[in-house]
Amino acid sequence: MAAESPRKTTEPRSKTLSIHVVTWNVASAAPPLDLSDLLQLNKDNLNLDMYVIGLQEMNCGIMSLLSDTAFEDPWSSFFMDVLSPLSFVKVSSVRMQGLLLLFFAKHQHLPFVQILSTKSTPTGLFGYWGNKGGVNICLKLYGYYISIVNCHLPPHMANNDQRLEHFDRILEMQNFEGQDIPNILDHDLILWFGDMNFRIDDFGLHFVRESIKNRRYSDLWEKDQLSIAKRHDPLLREFQEGPLLFPPTYKFDKNSNNYDTSEKKRKPAWTDRILWRLKRQPQANPQTQRPPAPNFFLSLRSYVSHMMYCVSDHKPVTSTFDLELKPLVSTPPITLMPEGLWTMENVMLISYSLTPDFPSSPWDWIGLYKVYFNISDIPETEGQFLLCYYSNNLHSVVGISKPFKIQPGSSLAEDPLGESQPHI
Repeated sequence: MAAESPRKTTEPRSKTLSIHVVTWNVASAAPPLDLSDLLQLNKDNLNLDMYVIGLQEMNCGIMSLLSDTAFEDPWSSFFMDVLSPLSFVKVSSVRMQGLLLLFFAKHQHLPFVQILSTKSTPTGLFGYWGNKGGVNICLKLYGYYISIVNCHLPPHMANNDQRLEHFDRILEMQNFEGQDIPNILDHDLILWFGDMNFRIDDFGLHFVRESIKNRRYSDLWEKDQLSIAKRHDPLLREFQEGPLLFPPTYKFDKNSNNYDTSEKKRKPAWTDRILWRLKRQPQANPQTQRPPAPNFFLSLRSYVSHMMYCVSDHKPVTSTFDLELKPLVSTPPITLMPEGLWTMENVMLISYSLTPDFPSSPWDWIGLYKVYFNISDIPETEGQFLLCYYSNNLHSVVGISKPFKIQPGSSLAEDPLGESQPHI
């Protein structure tokens, strides 16, 4: 590797990142064949930077868990197969029984994403069983602290107090003792979503169904248990939510768009929710200057359900956000590039430089990765590649090269494993 050299930093410019959040109680179902609508792949003008995907009630039978321990679970594999050709990388994931949380980002953002912690908080069976609870990914994005929580709270109409207790318990357990990470309430952004199981109080089944049939959703808002709780709980009130302009997402007969026709005939409810909380801004002191304009702001672009998916008794819910920020970190810790012309049969030289405060380690490594495209006319004999620098101390990719090509050489014949060129 060529010599290292320090680099000068430049004044960061503000940028806008588009984040798509998915929550879905999949009721042990396998992935359907097409998730284009769920992932908004059918919208040409939607240029997404990141996906945050939370599932509940994944199949967690003993054979399924054993298989998923040895191999990637079917849902993770499906999302990876769909998003990888679009330049997305699975940056982090955490699973607790039926709960799964995935975080994908486009590869150009990887040097500015640092995974700080992943955590599971079981709340079932007095806190010992993970059929209910929450899973969390804590990260730094362009220098800002972000916590992502996927939860599954207790069911049934009468258990509202228990739901609120579990919400508080999951929040309290997101501490990071012994780590240089602030309290979760001091993070710049919390994304909190999942099957929260809040129901609609008081109104009878007939009134609720008629209101849904006539799209009078506002008639039901005042009796939504989460909305009521936010009016009485100051901390919960700090979590924002978009307007519920879509039909309640539970409970449906499987493989249909009909609400529950079983003997129980459960009352429809907005059980599947997406909330967010921005860090409180300091209040202006009359005797001092006003605080500066925030450099970190989240705006909601859409909050919808997806009625076309019928594999579960829940409908999935998604939100698309625009995150406007002025990067606190604008220069990647590592800048690297290939030196000279790379061919399959020559020694390949890499040059890289690093910031003065980068905590390098002898266990750092550089990987060569194939760039996959969903374009059919890319010549297979002259593929594009990326170099990625992985930091052992930061547990993250901290540098990534621009795509480049490796020229085929005379030795470009299939090896015994049937591979004609290096790839991930």
